[in-house]
Amino acid sequence: MGLRRRELLLGFAGVGGLALAGCGRENAKPAKPPEPAVLRFDPAPGLINVEPRRPGLVTVTGGTLTSVEWIDETGRALPGIQAPDHRTWTSSEPLGYGHTYTAKAVAHGATGDITATATCTTVDPDRLVDVSLRSSNLNEIAENEVYGVGFVLVAHFDEPVDRAAAEPCLQVVTEPATTGAWYWLDDRNAHWRPERYHAPGTRITVSANLFGMPLGDGAYGQRDQRISVTIGPAHVAIADDDTKQIEVFENGNLVRTMPTSMGMGGTAVIGGRTLSFWTRPGVYTVLDRKDPVIMDSASYGLPTNSGLGYRTSINKAVRISHDGIYVHELAASMWAQGNTDVSHGCLNISPDDAAWFYDYVIPGDVVEVRNTGGDPLDIWQNGDWTIPWPDWLHGSARG
Repeated sequence: MGLRRRELLLGFAGVGGLALAGCGRENAKPAKPPEPAVLRFDPAPGLINVEPRRPGLVTVTGGTLTSVEWIDETGRALPGIQAPDHRTWTSSEPLGYGHTYTAKAVAHGATGDITATATCTTVDPDRLVDVSLRSSNLNEIAENEVYGVGFVLVAHFDEPVDRAAAEPCLQVVTEPATTGAWYWLDDRNAHWRPERYHAPGTRITVSANLFGMPLGDGAYGQRDQRISVTIGPAHVAIADDDTKQIEVFENGNLVRTMPTSMGMGGTAVIGGRTLSFWTRPGVYTVLDRKDPVIMDSASYGLPTNSGLGYRTSINKAVRISHDGIYVHELAASMWAQGNTDVSHGCLNISPDDAAWFYDYVIPGDVVEVRNTGGDPLDIWQNGDWTIPWPDWLHGSARG
């Protein structure tokens, strides 16, 4: 009987084992077939008027890139590099203006190689616009140049632009940080300055990120630029017509006092134009220096034969306005310097003082003219700093 029971138990075990094995085979899921790799292009195939700043991009999922070609209408291949994992290819230069590209990519995946192609067309501008980055003297600034604390940055476009479109492309960064703003004189000229004079040692970096940017009326930016300059010591000359003296300060310390004779005042109508003989009050900055300079009153409408006119060579002349105001030597007026105004608008000083001042100043140094008559200095004459800060802010494209 013991044997019979043992046989029955073994038989049940065998039957149960077969039943369980059968259930396992019935619940098994079939193996998923391999999926092919997928290629994607950016810009997407068929796009037109693609932004010129964009790079070409190819990505693959479920595989690795074997080869990529991105060819323009001339047959030139756009250079690019693959990521270390061979899943991404990116062009090493932007797509640029007016190109039609044909892209072809090959990738290897679980099902083998796949190939995909795409085309796209970039923006073809009506015209390209460039910008010149200058100081107030209208000369282009150069990397690492040093300017005075009254430095004003000038962006001069070679064609009119949409101010609201162009201004965000002009970025100014200062170290230490300073809040500044752009002021548009017209659709081609924008000036940038902070509320107060720059701190000595400030580093100013301007970036004009114009390439690929729409600037209005079918125009696009031609190129990008980036330039840095530095602010030197604080040179501020204060010319006070009440005292007839010019006091020169460096970093707040008085370093020289120079007697002066400024504009005689009054006006005259010459050839239908009203000419002023005041040294206009306001904040000027040094534009440039010349030794000698030919001063010709006919250049601003006063004929040399008018009785008030002149044409003469002047040494050690520091120009502070675009309409011909200089701080310069004039030995012939030394009798008036410090007591009487006799000039046509310039600030006359002695030869010794003029030689010192000529060697001392750099572009961007400040000359404040106080207590004279006539209209305040206008911005077109180099009067950026004469404009009150709230008015300056209103001159921004965002103001």
